[in-house]
Amino acid sequence: MKFSSTIAAFLLFSIALTCTAQSADTLPVRKERAKRYNIEPIRSTMFAAALPGLGQIYNRKYWKVPFVYAGFGALGYAVTYNTKNYNTFISAYQDFTDIIPETDSYIELLVNQDPKDYDPVLSPKTYRPSTEAWVKTTLLNGVDYYRKYRDLSYIGIAAWYLLTIIDAHVDASLFDYDITDDLRASVVPLNFNYTGVSPGITFALVKTF
Repeated sequence: MKFSSTIAAFLLFSIALTCTAQSADTLPVRKERAKRYNIEPIRSTMFAAALPGLGQIYNRKYWKVPFVYAGFGALGYAVTYNTKNYNTFISAYQDFTDIIPETDSYIELLVNQDPKDYDPVLSPKTYRPSTEAWVKTTLLNGVDYYRKYRDLSYIGIAAWYLLTIIDAHVDASLFDYDITDDLRASVVPLNFNYTGVSPGITFALVKTF
């Protein structure tokens, strides 16, 4: 009974954790800085949409401009690379399935295969239908593969363009946002109450940043 009473008395003490945030004295300074540079989120967004990187320049984030164009450059290279290979494989497939002996661009792609084993046009007496079917499947797989990544590269360009606009808008919106390293915490009693059974004390943990 004594142990139970002790537990009951202990549970009557309630602890509330309250976090409060207070703006630092530097906030007016940051707002004045934003006003001096005339940074507006809408204008920054419009600049970024008009020309990639222009919104970052407007926000005075010059170091981001090389990253903006590096992203577009990498995605542009991916589009070029995948488009080139897509055209190569689709031309090879068309050449392989026609009946013109002179159109044999597929031979350059099948360097480890002998045309006598798979080509019904160049070697109608020696080719094997199973090998011919395998070549068709291989060429079609190449067409599908590079077409897929070509399309994904175009989507990547659109996504990167949208991301640069969002980045410029967020930078402009947070231009006067205050971040201070003045962090303090204290524990203070809020009140003393009597419940009729046993007294209880309420505490609060106040964090200022």
